[in-house]
Order: sequence, then C-alpha cells, then structure tokens
Amino acid sequence: MCTLALVTAGGLVTSNDAALAVPDWPLNWGRLVPPLEGGIRFEFAHRVLALLVAVLTAVQAFRIQAREPRPWMRKLAWWAVGTVVVQALLGGALVKLVDPKWMAIAHASLAQICFGITVAIAAGYYGVGGAGNWVTRLAVTVLFVQAVLGAAVRHGSLGVAWHIGGAVAAAAVAMWASLALLIRHLEDGKMPRPALALLGLTAVQIFSGVAAYTVRAAAIDDPQPMPLTIWTTVAHVVLGALVIGAAIVLAMGERAGD
Repeated sequence: MCTLALVTAGGLVTSNDAALAVPDWPLNWGRLVPPLEGGIRFEFAHRVLALLVAVLTAVQAFRIQAREPRPWMRKLAWWAVGTVVVQALLGGALVKLVDPKWMAIAHASLAQICFGITVAIAAGYYGVGGAGNWVTRLAVTVLFVQAVLGAAVRHGSLGVAWHIGGAVAAAAVAMWASLALLIRHLEDGKMPRPALALLGLTAVQIFSGVAAYTVRAAAIDDPQPMPLTIWTTVAHVVLGALVIGAAIVLAMGERAGD
C-alpha cells in the first residue's frame, strides 16, 4: 500500500509541475523539513513516502531472508531493495541534473517495476509462486511497455499516438490472458479472482485513459494545472500500476493451479 501511495505521490509531483520545487537533494531547501507551500508540499511528501518505502522494503527483505524457505522469495526481496536504492539515486540525480526527460521516464518506469516486485512478494505470501504461461507473461511485458510509453508521453518525449496504439495492444493482451483463464473454468464454476481483477481494471483503465486525454486536451490553454486535470491524470497512472500488479498475480497463479 505504501508503494502504491508512492506511485500516486510521484504522479502528483509530475502533474503539478513540482518536480523541481525543491532544488536540492537529499536536503530540502537546505533543511530536513522545508516550508510546506506550493509545489514543495508534493515534492516533500514524495520524498517522505520514498524514505518510508525504503525502510519498509529493507525490513521486509531481512524478515524474508530469516524466515522464508523459498529461494525465489528471498531473491525477490533483495531485488526490491536494489530497485528502491536505484530509484532513490535516480530521483536525486533528476534534481541535480535539472530533470532531463530520459531520466524522468526511467524514474517513472522503475517505479512500476518496484511496485510490481512488491506485488509479487505479497502474492507469494498467499501461496502463489508460478512463472505463468506465455500469454500471461506477454501481458505483463506489454502492460509494462505501455506504462513506459505513457511516461514518455507525459514528459513530452513521444506523441500521444504512441500511447494510444500501445493501449490497444495492452488491452487486447490483458483481456486475452484473463478471458482465456475464465473460459477454462466455465465448466467447474470457478471465477479466478486475479483474472476478474485484471479484466475489470483493464476496462476501468481504458475509460480513465479516455477521460485523462479529454480533460488534458480541453485544458491545453490553462496557465497552470487544474485539479480535474491533475486527478484524472494521476488516477490513470495509479490504475496503470494496479493493472500491471493484477497481471503479475495472474501470471504467478497460472502455474500454481490458477
């Protein structure tokens, strides 16, 4: 939940044009706690949440290392620590180098990886631990690429047509993966929750994408980001993370008996 909150906070920083509201790192205007005004509030909240996630991820890794017999869970826990450390250093470099576009896209993309690994660890505690079939693995890959394209569009490195094209492909593969599993279970009456979650979240994400594009297009002449624009865009980013998370759980569960 904290990692998802961090993704949300990152979206708020970008949507409020607050990426450089605090021009130094790791301090904040030379202090531990800066004046909480304007865009500084979003950037400082993002940093506080990042610290919290880093601490929780480290604690989780040590607990899993000590108590978890499955090697893949221990490996995932330390991968989570590594991605959080790299993400923190990347965030600091963004400030020091005045927010280069390619680095901002990498930062947003790595956030999705951090969240995905955390979801996989959480799913592991509930007994799932497969690698999925090729369709579910494809769904995870295509959805992640779509998240990267979305980050590139948000940071002005690609036109929106790339993201729309990616959305068509991502939605098709996500629905294929989830519907294929649901159809296989029609006779026994089972409705696998990860498949339903992926299908439902994908549908909601399509509508949120249309809403975000419509609102941003209507607000193109606004002198500053308005609340409706901010929250529709952030909701689209957060839903994207949830869709990837659902696809990961589906992929893991496929091999463990659906």
